[in-house]
Amino acid sequence: QVQLVESGGGSVQAGGSLRLSCASSGLTYSSYTLGWFRQAPGKEREGVAGISAPSGTLTWYDDSVKGRFTISRDNAKTTMYLQMNSLKPEDTAMYYCAAKRNNGDWRRATAYNYWGQGTQVTVSS
Repeated sequence: QVQLVESGGGSVQAGGSLRLSCASSGLTYSSYTLGWFRQAPGKEREGVAGISAPSGTLTWYDDSVKGRFTISRDNAKTTMYLQMNSLKPEDTAMYYCAAKRNNGDWRRATAYNYWGQGTQVTVSS
């Protein structure tokens, strides 16, 4: 059974940092492209960052987080990370990790095979 479990969310003030983790089990981890998505109340789910299989040679970011967020993966630990620096109130959302076997646009949420349950990030001004 495949499981993706996010952790590391919390409440911080603007300008602060958080590091999200996504621990995976039950899948051939290195074969999967991975992504972080977020969804704020009343808004659609949006792609934040993606990282390629197998080793993370390629990374992609939404323009809103470029230069502030860094995505990485550790295949030995079957864990993905999202380092979030210089957080802004508009980063407040539920953050989800996801994994997919297929190629194509990393932003397309419907292409992902597996999802975590989410971790809440709240940034106050």
